[in-house]
Amino acid sequence: MTTDLTILYEHPAWFVPLFAALDRRGVRYEALHLSDHRFDPADPKPPSPVVLSRVAMSSFLREADHAIFYAEALFAHWSACGARVINGAEVIAVDRSKARQLSLIAGLGLGIPRTRIVHRAADLPAAAREIGFPLIVKANIGGSGAGIVRYQSADELAQSIADKTTPESVDRVLLVQEYIPARDGIVTRIETLDGKFLYAIDIESPADSFDLCPADACEIGRGPGAIGMTRADPAPKLIDAAERIARAARLDVGGIEVMIDDRDGTAKFYDVNALSNFVAKPLDVLGWDPHEQLVDYLEAAIAAKRT
Repeated sequence: MTTDLTILYEHPAWFVPLFAALDRRGVRYEALHLSDHRFDPADPKPPSPVVLSRVAMSSFLREADHAIFYAEALFAHWSACGARVINGAEVIAVDRSKARQLSLIAGLGLGIPRTRIVHRAADLPAAAREIGFPLIVKANIGGSGAGIVRYQSADELAQSIADKTTPESVDRVLLVQEYIPARDGIVTRIETLDGKFLYAIDIESPADSFDLCPADACEIGRGPGAIGMTRADPAPKLIDAAERIARAARLDVGGIEVMIDDRDGTAKFYDVNALSNFVAKPLDVLGWDPHEQLVDYLEAAIAAKRT
């Protein structure tokens, strides 16, 4: 091993700030692009003592030959060979399944949108009758708002099924979920590191846009002012809940998304995202750069592997 840290990534632009922070700190790392990667399952040597996953669940939008399931197998192998894999195979298994995320969150006694899980478009109407309209149909593996459609009525859903325009998920699993009117149109994303609160932002999006990715690269093509992002100070009970979710999901670094149901004021947690690109223009929004804390965490992981 010639490096202390290996970073597996998919998107070529999202991690420039992370690489810059590592360079400033003099961390010996190698960045490997997943599209060009292969591994030998009989090779017992991981590439470095510490591995960081930067696998985006939205990668299927950019490449038909995405690496979501490949990365899960790769990280399981490297972990078995002794590497400390940050956001490894167990985390990907949760990150790639909104159904598993909701089960985990509900199991902690926290609020989630009323949901039914199906694996065939033909089963959507029966699930919809249990949920009621308006509702959304959501792909189990999504990202950047992909695979989410709102339906106002049973007739509209039936027509979509007949036209074969309902969402599709790369794993064939779909969620039928009540439409939650978010208070003030705001979703709060609570970022965690090592199971602890790092920062939070309120994300405000016009109309029914479901693409609320806060990173710089996600802004491309939207036009100015498409979404609003401000620093948030969530109530302690929301922070505590997000930390509990992160620990239960074994999430090393990642965001938990929650909205306040405008109908009754209850918190509804609905998404666990293990790919924290962090907020665009963090110095403007937060007043500090969370990449520095992430590098602290990585350096501590490297030091622990040396002892």
